[in-house]
Amino acid sequence: MIKCGECGYENMDGLDYCDGCGGKLAAGDASAAGGTKAEAPAATPAAETKPETPAAEAPKPSEAATGEIKPEVPASAETAWAQGASSGQPAGATAAFKAKLSVVRGGRKGQEFPLEDGNNLVGRWDPETGSFPEVDLDADDPEAKISRKHALIRIEGSKITVEDIGSLNGTYVNRQPRLSPGNPVEVKSGDEIIIGKTFLKLTVEPIA
Repeated sequence: MIKCGECGYENMDGLDYCDGCGGKLAAGDASAAGGTKAEAPAATPAAETKPETPAAEAPKPSEAATGEIKPEVPASAETAWAQGASSGQPAGATAAFKAKLSVVRGGRKGQEFPLEDGNNLVGRWDPETGSFPEVDLDADDPEAKISRKHALIRIEGSKITVEDIGSLNGTYVNRQPRLSPGNPVEVKSGDEIIIGKTFLKLTVEPIA
């Protein structure tokens, strides 16, 4: 028999917890009570000695739920960016017009570049990464005055903006002062955009 040190209840040999008060039975209680089976506690089934197991597993559902939600945020953000949607514009919204850039000086005069809804990168083909900007001026820039990633033209609803993105030789609109990198400027049909030494004209036409 094993005598409980908490309440004095005499328990059967082989128990780890007191049947009287539920307290932990000391290993030495068996010898104190005259017991002779010191090895009995080791033979006790694990299932009977771990009542805390369900509680330890309880946090798992919340952890799983957290892990499922977080990866979805960047995925949806990347989808919106690929569609050219701004933070305040519903996904899938398209402009009610078509826009294009035409080379008027400093390159292949008359060459046209249709602009897409959303983001249009202006620059030159990058052989290292293999990326092509929507407005690829590589053939119009023999002196390499245009940066690989020079400017960004964005179409959002009825608004068109141009933004310098840290180019070496700058971006200009209607021969005004050089644009400050990271500050988009709204443009309209007929405006002149200078990229390096290439002069481009923006043309906007309504969709019939």
